[in-house]
Amino acid sequence: MLNQLKSMRKFRAIFAVVLAFALVVLVSLGSVAEAKRPTQPLTYTSEQIAQLQTYASDLSAIRDRLPELADLIQKQDWVFVGNFIHGPLGEIRTKMNFLAQNLLPADQKQARSIAKLVASNLIAIDQAAKDKNYKAAIRNYAETIRDLDDLLQLVPKG
Repeated sequence: MLNQLKSMRKFRAIFAVVLAFALVVLVSLGSVAEAKRPTQPLTYTSEQIAQLQTYASDLSAIRDRLPELADLIQKQDWVFVGNFIHGPLGEIRTKMNFLAQNLLPADQKQARSIAKLVASNLIAIDQAAKDKNYKAAIRNYAETIRDLDDLLQLVPKG
């Protein structure tokens, strides 16, 4: 029985060394594969530009509807302000994210940051509508317009 116990200890020690060696080999092979991965391009292909133009067109259509929101805010029609944000503007976050993830890596971070600003501005307008706070609503509306325009400026021209 004592011999079996000693034998098991030796087996565990050997197994641990073999497992550690296998992990080192796997990690080093993964690093080689990562190093061979091609870097992202520094320019857009014509297909990428076309796709980005499609996303920009969708966002521009939403941008063109924002004066309707301003009119609702001016009228202090708070129920319809909330409905407009959750209805016609409901897909804006998704469309901004599609645009951001297809930009060049150098522009993606800025685009994501701007998209978060637009989303938080719309949330603030919605909250202002619930609070019936005209000043907060109109201020965040102006910021939404500015930020959305900034996002659209990141899209390369054909």
